[in-house]
Amino acid sequence: MPGGRLTQQERQQIALGLADGLAYAEIARRLNRPTSTITREVMRNGGPTAYRADLAHRATEHRTQRRRQAAPRGAEVPPQAHGRDAEAVREYEELFTTVVMQSGMPKMMSRVLACLCLTDEGSLTASELVQRLQVSPASVSKAITFLEEQGLARRERDERRRERYVVDDDVWYQSMMASARSIAQIVEIARQGVGVLGPQTPAAARLENIARFLDFVSESTARAAEQAREILHTKPETSPDDTAEPS
Repeated sequence: MPGGRLTQQERQQIALGLADGLAYAEIARRLNRPTSTITREVMRNGGPTAYRADLAHRATEHRTQRRRQAAPRGAEVPPQAHGRDAEAVREYEELFTTVVMQSGMPKMMSRVLACLCLTDEGSLTASELVQRLQVSPASVSKAITFLEEQGLARRERDERRRERYVVDDDVWYQSMMASARSIAQIVEIARQGVGVLGPQTPAAARLENIARFLDFVSESTARAAEQAREILHTKPETSPDDTAEPS
């Protein structure tokens, strides 16, 4: 498959394929490109319903120029553990960040979460995040506070008494349970409203329907999360001769 960046003509073909309702894999086949390339291109440029070829092309040129300006002269990309391709890892991190942003999470919080999730240790210090993301310590602190509230990260102290930010292996379980608890609070408030507005009124009926729906969703979410963690959780496989240092 051809390498290099997508051309403007290829982006126009992507836009046409999306308009025709084609799957990413079919668009990739027609362009003789990896499916991951098409997925990444679409998701970081508005998603399948908002993708525009001309805007995507200009945005890519802008990102490339900004990256060149930000990179210090003579800087080298640190070696990747386990023989990983550094450029492929960087592009995947961008894709991961973009998909999380599409779910509604703010950009900086998405970048920090992606950075943590893609480390073998699952943890980084504030200074390491600042260096990797080229952002201010205040931005990192704000992002971590948000992720903690969502059940997506936690803080701990290492042997040098440094504060580390951690994503556990069951990070999505913790997030789903936090979401279930948040929904349960809405259920409680909605049912309080039924008594305030009067049980026979249209507004109270609306609140009761909201409470019933969200109560079902909350309980189903918590139950499914518990079952999934018990059945599906796996540990990474290791071998005695696996001596590669983590990145």
